Amino acid sequence: MIVRPGNQRGYADHGWLRSFHTFSFANYYDPAHMGFRALRVINEDRVEGGKGFGAHAHRDMEIISYVLEGELAHQDSMGNGEIIRPGEVQRMSAGTGVRHSEFNNARDRQVHFLQIWIEPERAGIAPSYEQKAFPVADRQDQWRLVASRDGRDGAVTVHQDVNLYASLVAPAQALSFVVPDARHAWLHVARGKVEINGQALSAGDAAAFEPGEAIDVTGLEDAELLLFDLA
Repeated sequence: MIVRPGNQRGYADHGWLRSFHTFSFANYYDPAHMGFRALRVINEDRVEGGKGFGAHAHRDMEIISYVLEGELAHQDSMGNGEIIRPGEVQRMSAGTGVRHSEFNNARDRQVHFLQIWIEPERAGIAPSYEQKAFPVADRQDQWRLVASRDGRDGAVTVHQDVNLYASLVAPAQALSFVVPDARHAWLHVARGKVEINGQALSAGDAAAFEPGEAIDVTGLEDAELLLFDLA
């Protein structure tokens, strides 16, 4: 297990937006942290009320939004207009090119979310969009598949060989995962505090795991985790 401490991430404060970068992004560059396998970006963003990201373009990237608090309004050039809430996963495949905006319409509170980029298995796919809700009961003290290449078990579909699991862990509750052979895993603590393989990790911390490695998690306080199982 190799730990990526949250307090060593890149940080940008734009006033209306405060963002922590697990991997190199925008003006934050660290050659030792350019991504992990096909996982390229995990940005933890807090957007002030009434503010947001204006329309901008992407291409050839799988973009996943995972809201922790508040509501995020999405608009894109494919004609989609949705509100993303906690417990929902949005996947936008930029493919040959798409424009989108993300906005916090609530003027009295922040929106707190994770912006995740995964490199697609091939360039030039048709842009597409998908959004699904995953109830608390499905994620509580268990791994719930929320994104995968084949969209099985009701997960959103991503164009890459990755399985993304979400979990809510209560204090003293335990869950485990064994990284399959020839695969790797990245575990991101989105909220709260847990013990992973005997080491305490808090919100913003992450850890990388090698093929065959066991991941044993125990909740130290209410926590929310994302686990990426990657080729």
